[in-house]
Amino acid sequence: MRINIALIALCAFFSGAGQGIWAQGIRESSVPDADIQNANTQNVNVRSTGTAVTDAYVLSEGQIPLKRVVILSSGLAYYEHSGAIEGEARISLPFRTDAVNDALKSLVINDPSSANPSISYQSENTLFQTLRSLSIDLSDNPDLAVILSRLRGVEAEITAPTVFSGRIVGIEHMQTSISPYSITAEPWLLLSTSAGLKRFNLKDISTISFKDPVIEQDLTRALDLIASSRNSFSRQLDINLPGNAANSSRNVSISYVIPSPVWKVSYRLDIGTDRPLLQGWAIVDNDSDTDWNNIELSLVAGRPSSFIQNLYPPYYVSRPVLPLSIAGTAEAVTHDQSYGAVPAPARAENRMMMDMMVKEEVEAAYSTAARQSSVSGSIAGGTVQTASGSEAGGQFEFTIKNPVTLNRRMSAMLPLVESNISARKLIIYSNGKHPRLGAELTNTSGMKLPAGPVTVYDGVYAGDALIEFWNENEKRFISFGEDLSVTAVTGDTVTRDVRAVNITRGVMTITRSLAYIKTYTFINSDSVSKQLVAEHAKSQQTSLVSPNADEQTESSYRFNLTLPAKGELVFNVTEERPIQESVRLLSIHPDSFLSYSSNMEIPANVRDALRRAIELRQAAERADTAVREIETQRTRLFADQDRIRRNLEAAGNQTQQGQEYLRRLVALDGEIDAISPALEKAQTEAKTARESYENYLNGLDL
Repeated sequence: MRINIALIALCAFFSGAGQGIWAQGIRESSVPDADIQNANTQNVNVRSTGTAVTDAYVLSEGQIPLKRVVILSSGLAYYEHSGAIEGEARISLPFRTDAVNDALKSLVINDPSSANPSISYQSENTLFQTLRSLSIDLSDNPDLAVILSRLRGVEAEITAPTVFSGRIVGIEHMQTSISPYSITAEPWLLLSTSAGLKRFNLKDISTISFKDPVIEQDLTRALDLIASSRNSFSRQLDINLPGNAANSSRNVSISYVIPSPVWKVSYRLDIGTDRPLLQGWAIVDNDSDTDWNNIELSLVAGRPSSFIQNLYPPYYVSRPVLPLSIAGTAEAVTHDQSYGAVPAPARAENRMMMDMMVKEEVEAAYSTAARQSSVSGSIAGGTVQTASGSEAGGQFEFTIKNPVTLNRRMSAMLPLVESNISARKLIIYSNGKHPRLGAELTNTSGMKLPAGPVTVYDGVYAGDALIEFWNENEKRFISFGEDLSVTAVTGDTVTRDVRAVNITRGVMTITRSLAYIKTYTFINSDSVSKQLVAEHAKSQQTSLVSPNADEQTESSYRFNLTLPAKGELVFNVTEERPIQESVRLLSIHPDSFLSYSSNMEIPANVRDALRRAIELRQAAERADTAVREIETQRTRLFADQDRIRRNLEAAGNQTQQGQEYLRRLVALDGEIDAISPALEKAQTEAKTARESYENYLNGLDL
């Protein structure tokens, strides 16, 4: 049956037949001290019940050999051990400290005869806590004086140089003069003997033994634990397989996932032949504590989800400390229950990030002399046994055809792919002074190829390129240098045209188009014509007008051009951006009105309508002027009338002057009465003219 420590994301690749049950992993710190002591000194299987089984035999990782390794591009590796065992056994596997969490999370055991297996290991603080728990505490690397002071009351036998027996009372420090200017303190042992208390200088004591056998045993055990923990970078996981009573031979397998350096890939591309050849090599690193000896190696390209969870260090639940019932009336504090799971921290993906393209000035690589050179730089010199590729659930798996042998802490470069592909040499211009030497490639290898650097040969070394993840039958551009024989000059022009004018309900909307013209001038000083792909950057505010792009990417348009030999090519790309302007005709200044009516960019029917509106507006303004003139005249009459009344009041109406003022008042009243009908008529005409103007504009629909 299968005993699963954890379900792993790669179980689709590595599953076997059988029924699965959960195994119980136990830490050594949870087993009674006596069992731990026996397990350290004998071939003992520590079970989940805490009992010791002494009939098991210990197998090293070499007796359950490593058979398969799968390295993922996300920074993980799957390891699978398998072999034949008999009866009850304990298998010890070493892991780096930083890999223990992943091993505990992913370990899978396949044993057809073990119904109650277990995994025991030394937890992160087992050594310190175990040393602290012994009767002789060496956890903090104490000196002899500290050790003896901690053993107060213990019976001991010392040789100094005569043998004395007694109980340790303690350590006291006595000052000793080395010179008139130097005083030191030396530790002295105070021992209670049958003859009374005696003091002994520690430097005079040659041997110390303890009559309590438990102290002697704990001292030996502490020294054994310290010696076994010298390698602080490695931890052992002991897999205990009880087997069955028959003790017959059976095949078992153990698999797990641990951190691993990402596997890398580098390509070589020969475009100097009639059949361009692509060759890829995988670079792998064995940084584990296990040697690879004739293993099956697979390399997976993909991006699975992965994270780290701290399963290795012990966790302790924090509990409140409550006062004793006799300590008063203090009450326990309650806390609200939490809700919502806290997500596990996502592990950073260890994938190759290539950010900068290496620029090499390799004018000779594309010069006529280099193309006719007899120096051979072809990579097609022999037959390479490459890896086989297959789909692996949303990822792509490469399996190295031959078994791989690689010692721990070593690296290797293994053939991954070799295939003739479709390639077209060209130059690519995006920006700058010179286009880049490049090629258009089509992946006809039958494999999904991971990202990596490409070393390009064209008769000789031509340059280096980068390529991202490359799907089957997908076209991709690469560039590997600058073509110094071609010079690019660019210029920008902006024009603005009126495209449409609409008038609705007194609002005139003018639609204009801003045209951005990018002019590319390419000067080819080479004696051969060249295929050029010009990349024009996209803008979110504009749309392409002309010419039609041959293809486009997320960030640019691409145009295929042919540069004549010893010639010049001028190429324009036009984009436009529409803008709108809304004008409320009833509120604009007369000068702006006249400007719009005379603008030849505006259609003739709109200009005619605007001119008619100007006429109506002028008529309304003339009517308003007539009203204002009459109102001014009447205001002047009222002012004269008021002035004459004040004069009349001062002169009196019985005087000759007063009589004259009365006649003038009567005359003014007649003028005011005569002007009132004219004012009403003028106001009516002004209102009518204003309404005619407004109704005309509001009624326009052009």
